Amino acid sequence: MKKIISILCAIVILTISLFGCSVNTEQSDKLRIVTTLFPAYDFARNIAADNAEVTLLLQPGVEPHSYEPTPKDMVEIQNCDIFICNGGESESWIEGILDSLDSSKFRTVRLIDSTSALLEEDESYEHDEHDEHDEHEHEHEGDEVGYDEHIWTSPAICVELCNAIEAAISSVDSGNTAQYRRNLESYTSKLKSLDLSFKEIVESGKRQEIIFGDRFPFKYFAQEYGLVYHAAFPGCSSQTEPSAATLARLINKTREDKIPAVFYIEMSNQAVANALAKETGAKTLLFHSCHNLTKDEFYSGETYLSLMNKNLENLKTALN
Repeated sequence: MKKIISILCAIVILTISLFGCSVNTEQSDKLRIVTTLFPAYDFARNIAADNAEVTLLLQPGVEPHSYEPTPKDMVEIQNCDIFICNGGESESWIEGILDSLDSSKFRTVRLIDSTSALLEEDESYEHDEHDEHDEHEHEHEGDEVGYDEHIWTSPAICVELCNAIEAAISSVDSGNTAQYRRNLESYTSKLKSLDLSFKEIVESGKRQEIIFGDRFPFKYFAQEYGLVYHAAFPGCSSQTEPSAATLARLINKTREDKIPAVFYIEMSNQAVANALAKETGAKTLLFHSCHNLTKDEFYSGETYLSLMNKNLENLKTALN
């Protein structure tokens, strides 16, 4: 990976030296904001509104954990005013790139530094210890434990992330600070309303337990709303087939606790969720992590709020 980054950086330096001036003159006088993931992209465009051109590096339909930057991406970063990354294991490539580019010319915001990140094996909220140990231990055995990067799955945390984004935008364009703060207040009021709706759904539900026949990038969400979870794989797992013991345990849990619906996440093959549904009679429902969107979702205008509101309705079904 280091060799790849070195080659990319050499290409970028040559590109900027040859075409940098012409690239800059073609840009408008708007702020140039570059983001790595969809949630930050959506937050930034709501806060900056018409005062910025916001670019999303991760193209719709691309698996986030396998993303690698292109020379064009690196030129975008070098020529931006604000670079917003998430931080975490799947964005480990960022440090090498920032070391190679002239990062003094743009402001970098690492959103994971804006909140209290959970360790991947954090035990601070209620869940089934037997499932957590058996289903997750092999994923990290012998590995250094890092932080769970899926911070945006909690709307309450997203308020903190938006505050960090607004602070960065206002520091670069202080003349429009009042407007940015108004936009921030308007948008975070919607996040707070969403947060309240999730709390009401959970508190009024017949159960506070969810089953994921898929990866589970929702630790922050589960902690925020006091949900017990059982899942086939950890959040960043590359596995596609659970062990026979894990599948049997999920089937038994779904049957014993009369769970009416099991979840799968976006861009999933849904194989495990479908197997659970077939064995238990539960229905399958999408619970979107908003990590990235499909092309259809992106170009049809889906947003973080619209996707999370769909999650709200599906969670209501699963808890009742």
